[in-house]
Amino acid sequence: MKQKIKRIRSTFGDLSIQIKLILAFLLTAMILFAVNIIMFVTMNSMIGQIDRVYQSNVTLNSLTEALNNVQGSMTEYLNTKSSDAIDAYYRSEQELQPYLENMNGEVTDSEALLMEKNIRNMTQKYLLITSETVQAKRGRNIEKYRERYEVATELFGHINMMTYSLNNNQFRDNSENYETLAVTLRYLETVSMTLLVIISLINTGLIYLLTKRMTDPLKNLSKAANEMANGNLEVMIVDTGSMDEVGILSKAFNKMVLNIKAYIERIKENIEKENAMKERELIMEGHLKDAQLKYLQAQINPHFLFNTLNAGAQLAMMEGADKTCLFVENMAEFFRYNLKKISQDATIEEEINLVDSYLYILNVRFVGEIHFQKRIEEEWLGLRIPSMILQPIVENSVNYGIRNITWESLIELSVYRNGKYVCISIKDNGAGMSREKINQILSEEVKENTNDKNSNGIGLGNVISRLKLYFDEEELITINSDGENKGTEVIIYIPIRDEEQDGEKHHV
Repeated sequence: MKQKIKRIRSTFGDLSIQIKLILAFLLTAMILFAVNIIMFVTMNSMIGQIDRVYQSNVTLNSLTEALNNVQGSMTEYLNTKSSDAIDAYYRSEQELQPYLENMNGEVTDSEALLMEKNIRNMTQKYLLITSETVQAKRGRNIEKYRERYEVATELFGHINMMTYSLNNNQFRDNSENYETLAVTLRYLETVSMTLLVIISLINTGLIYLLTKRMTDPLKNLSKAANEMANGNLEVMIVDTGSMDEVGILSKAFNKMVLNIKAYIERIKENIEKENAMKERELIMEGHLKDAQLKYLQAQINPHFLFNTLNAGAQLAMMEGADKTCLFVENMAEFFRYNLKKISQDATIEEEINLVDSYLYILNVRFVGEIHFQKRIEEEWLGLRIPSMILQPIVENSVNYGIRNITWESLIELSVYRNGKYVCISIKDNGAGMSREKINQILSEEVKENTNDKNSNGIGLGNVISRLKLYFDEEELITINSDGENKGTEVIIYIPIRDEEQDGEKHHV
């Protein structure tokens, strides 16, 4: 028996805390539910008996009322001979019949049942006489209906007296039964409340023991954790022996303490190695700075490049190479804009001119493969926006949209008003973009590849961030694409200020 109890305790201890709490709750709930069901059935049975105590008195009262209706309707008919009176008589007679059928008709030793039988027989006889009286009246047999009426009235009085006597006797007996049932019901209520209190106390005790069994190891674990936080690494907690969450946590804590000790020892061993390597790192740092200096010296000066391009344009003009001159001028204009505007704002017109130069350069490189169309409402060209906003978007359209397509490429740039915004749309008919990639770009999760030789290092993430900072407003750019090989459209929304709506240019 002890072995069996020990095995059950071990099995229960290995359950998770959630399962333990659920089992404890189900056990207490089932006990309370069972007790409540038993008490509910018992008390409902008692209440049903109480409801039936005075049923016999109610039946006798209803019988008396129906009998009076028969006598009254018969008398009214004899006096008036009206159709309403005869209808009321037959209706009252029909209402009386069910009460007679439910009364005792058997031979018995019970005085109450014997009186009930006599009342039934006399009432049936009474109804027969009243029927003869009504028939005599309808046949205008005055002598007979008067004689029958007197017999019926006398019998009616006897029935009423017997019914009244039986009703009184049953009421006295029923009152005694009611008192007995009421006392029993109050006793059951007391027993019910006592049982509920006892069961509640037992359940409280069980829950206390269960929670104590779970919280004591947690208290020990908390105490050990505090000591460890104060620097005592020699602390160890007692293994609970169970495999629930607390037991697993205790084992993990002990293992963690041992691992921390081992880790500290490894750190001590590594400190000496790190100190030995520190001197070497200082020497290497000096070499690195020297290399960085040489790298900076090797950088191309952008101003030198710009001036060189201008000189090349002049030379091409002198030699009569018009196309070469135009190409070099566009290159110079492109670099000049980058040098001048990178930390400033610009007008929409200036940004579009930069896009024109950029696409001209690309078409020279790719033999005019990129078709470019513009639809511009010119009254908005003077609006100021952050510089280097449109060219990076066009660059993305070229590099990721139309570069590797097999059909004729097209980039469309539109400027138009939409409500309180001026919209700048850059649309290509290239490879398209997935919704997932669009969401990543708009949430600035995509990192730009600044080492791409075909990129100016300014990507969509940079454009989105600068638009937000410049206008102090969110969601100023949208990207639309119907899917693979269906092109991509990027729309920038430029807020129209009050002074711009009056035709004035916005200057920052």
